[in-house]
Amino acid sequence: MENSDTELLTKTLQVEHKLFYFDLKENPRGRYLKISEKTSGSRSTIIVPLDGVAWFADLFNYYASNDGQELYSKELQLDIKVFYFDVGENKRGRFLRVSEASVSRSRSTIIVPAGNDSDGWSAFRDVLAEIHKACSLIIPTQQQASATSEQLQLRGLSDPVAPGFISVGSSQENSVDGGMGDKSMGLAGGESGGVVMAKVIRAEQKRFFFDLGSNSRGQFLRISEVTGSDRSVIILPVSVLEQFHDALGQFVDITRSQGLTGSSLPNVRTIASANRRSEN
Repeated sequence: MENSDTELLTKTLQVEHKLFYFDLKENPRGRYLKISEKTSGSRSTIIVPLDGVAWFADLFNYYASNDGQELYSKELQLDIKVFYFDVGENKRGRFLRVSEASVSRSRSTIIVPAGNDSDGWSAFRDVLAEIHKACSLIIPTQQQASATSEQLQLRGLSDPVAPGFISVGSSQENSVDGGMGDKSMGLAGGESGGVVMAKVIRAEQKRFFFDLGSNSRGQFLRISEVTGSDRSVIILPVSVLEQFHDALGQFVDITRSQGLTGSSLPNVRTIASANRRSEN
C-alpha cells in the first residue's frame, strides 16, 4: 500500500542511541504519520492517523512535563486502533514504550528514551507539534487537481475586491455583504487590490480559508467555510480583527477551564501506575 502513497513531510530525530523517522504520508484513504524507530540492528514502526498527531503531542507533553512526579500509563483510542503509553526504567534510564494495537496489523512498538531531564521526550513532543502545525498548511494531494476549480467556486461567492476574484452580479454582492454596505467594506464598485496573506485550516470534515486582502478602502479578512459542496463566507474589516481575537481567546480559556481540550478528553484513559522496569 505504501508504495503508492505520497510523502508530504519527513523529519528525523536522534534521542541517545536511537534514530526516529517521522513520515507524513497520504493515500486515497487519507493522511497518516509513520513513526519509525531505528537502532543498530532493528526497525520498528507505528502508524498514527492524522487526527491522532495532536493527541500524541499532548501525551508526550504530559510525560515530559511531569518530571519527578508519578507518571501513569495511558490508553489512546483512535478509530479502530488503540495506542498504549507505558513508562519503564532500566540501567540506561527511563523510557516511554508506545504500542499500537489494531485488527488490521500485528502489534508494533517503539521505545523512546527520556534523555536527560526528559529532553528526549520534549524533543519528540516538539517534532509532533511541528508536524501537526504543518498539516494545516499542506493541501491534500488528491485535492490539488481540483483546487483551482474549488477556488473559482469560492470566488463566485465572494466580493470582487481582490485581484483575480471573479466579479459577480449585485445580488450576489449583497448576499455576501450581509448588509455591511459600501461604507464598511467597499464591496460594490469592482475595485481591485492585493491579497497579502492566505491560510487554510482543516477541522474534521471542514476546511476554513482565511484570505487577507485589500482594496482602495482598506484591508479585510475573508473567512470561507467549506464542507463538501456547501460553502459560506464572512468578510471582516481589519478594524474588528482584534475584537474577534479577544472574543475567541475568551472561549478558548473557557473550554480549557472546563477540561474540553488536551488529554482530558474521553478517548485518552489513565489505566495504571507507569513506574515499571523493562528493557529498551
